[in-house]
Amino acid sequence: MSDKPLAGSLKAGTWLHKAGVYARLMRLDKPIGTLLLLWPTLWALWLAAQGRPDNTVLLCFALGTLLMRSAGCVINDWADRDFDGSVARTAGRPFSRGEVAEKEALRLAAVLVLLAACCLIPLNRTVWLFALPALFVAFSYPFAKRFFPLPQLYLGIAFSFGIPMAFAAVQGRVPGYAWWLFAANLCWTLAYDTIYAMADKEDDLKIGIKTSAITFGRLDAEMAMLCHGLFDLLMMQVGMAVGAGWPFWAALVLTVYWQWRHYLRIQGRDRDECFAVFLDNNKIGWLWFTALAVQYGIGS
Repeated sequence: MSDKPLAGSLKAGTWLHKAGVYARLMRLDKPIGTLLLLWPTLWALWLAAQGRPDNTVLLCFALGTLLMRSAGCVINDWADRDFDGSVARTAGRPFSRGEVAEKEALRLAAVLVLLAACCLIPLNRTVWLFALPALFVAFSYPFAKRFFPLPQLYLGIAFSFGIPMAFAAVQGRVPGYAWWLFAANLCWTLAYDTIYAMADKEDDLKIGIKTSAITFGRLDAEMAMLCHGLFDLLMMQVGMAVGAGWPFWAALVLTVYWQWRHYLRIQGRDRDECFAVFLDNNKIGWLWFTALAVQYGIGS
């Protein structure tokens, strides 16, 4: 009896296992992070186009967002490979379990960045120019936790670069209100990622990395809600600048309501509750996209 079928089966099983490891390293099993990065980009695309953007532009940004978030996760885990094993929530990641080598992860990140760069080909040169600082900020973010007291603010910059890129792709320029939207998303990211950091606060204090939740101390929940409030004010500025209709203002009212509910939930600083509230911010992103899609038309 030949052992070739068995060898082939083992080889296939090894490849499937490795694909699963790569998928977890890229956080494909946890799409909320990708959505939190994608929603503001979609807001910007719909605002810039005053409706549904060109299908090619939409596909390039959606795929590019997925690829760059995946690459960022790989680099983040590579940078935190000596820390993640000490944090309860990250102890099961591939580096912590010894399932991936350092060079292997770097090669994967390089491939993902090259694929993301291919998404820029149909777009104009202004978008390409914005892509360079966006790449730098995304890949340097994991190291900001070593020295910067508010790394979540740094993440907010990284998570907001899709906004000027979207306007540049659709309009060939970045109008003033696009930067209001950029600032609003920066505040939103700082708010929800501070809540995320509150869930890991005890572990982060032990290993000595910096987070906004640690920097804000006992006022972490209050500062997160202050950032939410700034988001609301900046979105009001965007709405007035574009002459927004009722769907936009209805989304703002619902957002304020959800944010108040979130504040009540995180006051106890419970780890699981803070993490659940972080995940719940995806609904706010979806709400604003729905409002803009209704205002400008999903298929117009």
